[in-house]
Amino acid sequence: MSVGDATDALSLITRARQGEPRAVARLISRVEDGSPDLASIMAELSGDDGAAYVLGVTGSPGVGKSTTTSALVAAFRARDQRVGVIAVDPTSPFSGGALLGDRIRMQQHSTDSGVFIRSMASRGHLGGIAAATPQAIRVLEASGFDVVIVETVGVGQSEVEVAGTADTTVVLLAPGMGDGIQAAKAGILEVGDILCVNKADRDGADATVREVRHMLSLGSTPYGWQVPVVTSVASRGEVGDLVAALDDRRTWLGEGDHLRDRRRQRAESEILALATGRVRRRLAEQLPRSLANDVAAGRIDPYSAAEQLLADDRMAP
Repeated sequence: MSVGDATDALSLITRARQGEPRAVARLISRVEDGSPDLASIMAELSGDDGAAYVLGVTGSPGVGKSTTTSALVAAFRARDQRVGVIAVDPTSPFSGGALLGDRIRMQQHSTDSGVFIRSMASRGHLGGIAAATPQAIRVLEASGFDVVIVETVGVGQSEVEVAGTADTTVVLLAPGMGDGIQAAKAGILEVGDILCVNKADRDGADATVREVRHMLSLGSTPYGWQVPVVTSVASRGEVGDLVAALDDRRTWLGEGDHLRDRRRQRAESEILALATGRVRRRLAEQLPRSLANDVAAGRIDPYSAAEQLLADDRMAP
């Protein structure tokens, strides 16, 4: 990285810490683009993270994730808290960028200087979030936001990675969508710290709540946190019970070592993701075509080929 690039990065960081939205946006763009100076930027920001309450909002398509996120933003702003939102959208097949549906739904907050909303393209990354999401969270934390909300793309049963990214994961369900069964199939009952039945003004909401609570009663609470099941009507801004559950969860996290343990798990996930990506790129660069030809021709099995690739001296540090 040149001296000019380093100076520009430091200027962006300084301005982001002062709350300048344009600087925050440019830093997140560097995160998404995998900028060459990203490592130095993250090193500079490393002492600034940890103050924000990071929430993950997930659930199957159609449960009202964006509407709920918008309602939560309004609730936190009523407390004069600064809120950053990372809305992970599907990737455009034409531009490779995010399809900006979530930002369109949150237009009511677009003129509020205490709210920053950024859509990020999933770019084929599974798990409901973008690969760059953890680093984008660090940027928002360093920029002084009190609450950071990560809204997942809505990919259904693979949408569990957000649990390793947030302090608290909210799983949204909706009546009449078979979400109780889907929750059990996807393992969401293990992922969610709070389960919220949205669209509770619809028929069947009470039955959905009972069904989910019954399934919860069949499991265990290894970490001592009793997962609450609350209701909301986000389209009318009625998220009071959800906000109260989020407050209770934050209080619980502050007791003992719960928050420290959760954030250590977040750090472990981030480190492994970065290391795995780097190793995968190195292996892809060094994979001989002849080795792939041997597997395709049946001269060697893929397990032996993988061992041979890993044993290559070029993989040594």
